[in-house]
Amino acid sequence: MAKRKERTKTDRDTDDDSSSDSGGEILDVDFEFFDPQAIDFHGLKTLLRQLFDVDSQLLDFSALADLILSQPLLGSTVKTDGMESDPYAFLTVLNLVEHKDNPAVKALLEYVIQQASKNPSLNVVAQTLQGQSTVGLLLTERLINIPVEVIPPMYRMLLEEITWANEEKEPYTFSHYLIISKTYREIESQLDQEDDRPQKKKKKGMVKPEVFNFHPEDTTIQKSALAFGDFPYINEGADSEADSKRAFQDLGIKPQGHMILLEASKYESMVKSLEEALQPITGVS
Repeated sequence: MAKRKERTKTDRDTDDDSSSDSGGEILDVDFEFFDPQAIDFHGLKTLLRQLFDVDSQLLDFSALADLILSQPLLGSTVKTDGMESDPYAFLTVLNLVEHKDNPAVKALLEYVIQQASKNPSLNVVAQTLQGQSTVGLLLTERLINIPVEVIPPMYRMLLEEITWANEEKEPYTFSHYLIISKTYREIESQLDQEDDRPQKKKKKGMVKPEVFNFHPEDTTIQKSALAFGDFPYINEGADSEADSKRAFQDLGIKPQGHMILLEASKYESMVKSLEEALQPITGVS
């Protein structure tokens, strides 16, 4: 059953000279929001693997997908071709205390604590997870061509669903929320170093490469955060492997993990900030 239906128009820039005068092609797309359901199992696994990148083989996403589906009234999937189609995006929350004995959650929790310990900025994350706090793990991912404007409605609906669940005395009262995300940095191509291609001049005074968000909304969420920071993947490859992720550009892309810890009392104001910054799609029916 669809939660709601929204419509947005997205601008798709093309390199085709024929579109240069029109400023790009306008696509009229319907996005539908659904409760997680059994048909989403494989789609959720795919998106979870994408979220954890090269470390995905370390975690049991079949069990995590089953856990997400076991709470169908909490969280959302985004689709464009009806309920029976694969999800293009999702957002949900897992109670890390309630499910601490679940082997998949236990492995995920150990992974997060281990990775948080690699960045001093994330020390509070490890301390919070190892303490008496009740942390809700927010998992969200989407295909690269899905517009960021679908994100605020999902966070807003999750806030409403958590409120309803708490009214029914279900275990969704949290002290903190932890968001797992991704960032990347651009690195000099090994291919360029090995041949006679012109080398780009490096900027003077640059100490380390700039870090970019895979999820643009993270910039807004960080403003409400207790802590946030990046961490290297356990299965991180050599810089030369980033050449395989060059998409018609001069620099390679090297992904890394990212965490954002948010106090539960800041969640609602964070959602409002997202809605103001990203202008969520309109036309709810």
